[in-house]
Amino acid sequence: MNDRAAARNDPVAAPTESARTGRTAYRRRPGPGRRETAVPVARAVCLTAGLVTAYYLLPLDGRGTARTAALLTCGLLAVVLVFLWEVRAIVRSPSPRLKAVEALTATLALYLVLFACVYYLMGRSSPGTFSEPLTRTDALYFTLTTFTTVGFGDIVARSQTGRVVTMLQMAGGLMLVGVAARVLAGAVRAGLRRQGREPPPEE
Repeated sequence: MNDRAAARNDPVAAPTESARTGRTAYRRRPGPGRRETAVPVARAVCLTAGLVTAYYLLPLDGRGTARTAALLTCGLLAVVLVFLWEVRAIVRSPSPRLKAVEALTATLALYLVLFACVYYLMGRSSPGTFSEPLTRTDALYFTLTTFTTVGFGDIVARSQTGRVVTMLQMAGGLMLVGVAARVLAGAVRAGLRRQGREPPPEE
């Protein structure tokens, strides 16, 4: 009797078998406190601010289509690697949901800054690529309006290369919103199951 009462009062106890239903009963663990919540949010904000600051400070003055293409290819590879690393970290994190928010923020910030750099370099190497010369702020603005599908039409891609890169960003944005979100949700569920906080999927 005392053992059963202790098990009921233990929020981190292992799952037990229900006498009535014969199913495994999963007990809730206490959620993360304010400090545990604030740390991942602060990291996500600092990472985003750091990427944007680096975007404005890096010497993006190199000209040449080959260098821009190499930057885009290596940058997209880096986005994929960061995303996969974050998915693995979510499964092992004590707070999978908070880690997923941090992971999505990091991946999205890197993705947007990458395309802003590419647009800025394309505008410098080929002045007719866009409807007007792009400053760094203009390139970041065009990246955000394209990602959010707002498309005010004040800055548009005129060259074929510019339009291909813009379409690539659109397709990648759809994957981030759809596929990546589902992958992160699956990683969160796997992390919760690993801690015994969510029942496994029924067969």
